[in-house]
Amino acid sequence: MILSISGVVLLGVIVFLFTRKDGLKISHAVVCALFGFYLAGTALAPSIKAGGASLASLLDNIRF
Repeated sequence: MILSISGVVLLGVIVFLFTRKDGLKISHAVVCALFGFYLAGTALAPSIKAGGASLASLLDNIRF
């Protein structure tokens, strides 16, 4: 649960920065958010969640 909350915060910050600096329009951000909500309700959602968890564990194992 902590990972998903921090992931949401991270993605929110990225969208905010893209909106402010790179010219991402608010309408585009809304469309992307709606797409995410609709995608979460499909049969693809468990695969996406597993891929996100795999990426998180991969990043966790990287040592500098």
